[in-house]
Amino acid sequence: MRPSRRRLGLLLGCCAALLFCLPVAAQEHGDKLYQPSVGQRGKDVIWVPTPNEMVTAMLATAGVGPNDLVYDLGAGDGKIAIAAAREFGARAVGIEFDGQMAALAQRNAERAGVGSRVKVIQGDIFKEDFSSATVVTMYLLPELNLRLEPILKKMRPGTRVVSHSFDMETWEPDERIETSSALGYLWIVPAQAAGVWTVDLPFGQGPAELTLTQIHQRVQGNIRFGGRTMPISTGRIRGSEIHFAYVQPNGQPALVTAKIEDDRMSGEVAGVGGELRRFDARLRAAKR
Repeated sequence: MRPSRRRLGLLLGCCAALLFCLPVAAQEHGDKLYQPSVGQRGKDVIWVPTPNEMVTAMLATAGVGPNDLVYDLGAGDGKIAIAAAREFGARAVGIEFDGQMAALAQRNAERAGVGSRVKVIQGDIFKEDFSSATVVTMYLLPELNLRLEPILKKMRPGTRVVSHSFDMETWEPDERIETSSALGYLWIVPAQAAGVWTVDLPFGQGPAELTLTQIHQRVQGNIRFGGRTMPISTGRIRGSEIHFAYVQPNGQPALVTAKIEDDRMSGEVAGVGGELRRFDARLRAAKR
């Protein structure tokens, strides 16, 4: 006997409800099997969640938005990755060494409604590839930050790195983050500018040679033209943008704002009275 439409509708509704409940039941079962405790030991750190206020401040200071891919190193229960997706619209990947914690973090992302934009994987932060990130977040230990530093500095210029509590010693932060209960730091990965550049100077000054040395985002050196060598000052790199000043033969300062793209540097020089002229340079010999 064929079921009536009413009975068929009830049957389909019950099946749908059952299918809906299965993931929820699986999540609850997983939570019963594993619940982390603050202070529990991990591979290299103990688990202490970042305060919510600091999570928001870190992501806001890094300027996280819908076009970003955030990698959270040592993801724990997933709260930073989840906040990046839920509050800032980004995509996020968490790397967590503890497989049970990683599974819990993924369940938390599903519960928060951002499972399609958050992926938490079980892995080692020193072995996984996170070079595609536009933002890297972390709450590790000072020695781990220092081990990560050379990896981070090889990322694309402009990549933002934010850390809760711990800095990277000689690599000074671009910004310091303060909340009512915690400290954090922001670094912007600088382009590599060290080397000898051939420059086409504006203002009728002719060709020149720009020699730069670099320590993290700070640069110093000199510019040689017209038989004279002038030191540069206030040299600093923020992402792919470089700023520095030099003194013109007439004794007036010239302020350079340029963008570095591989072996090219192009931008503007502000001369006397704020007049802007084109500034172009090509890297002749890199220094490492």
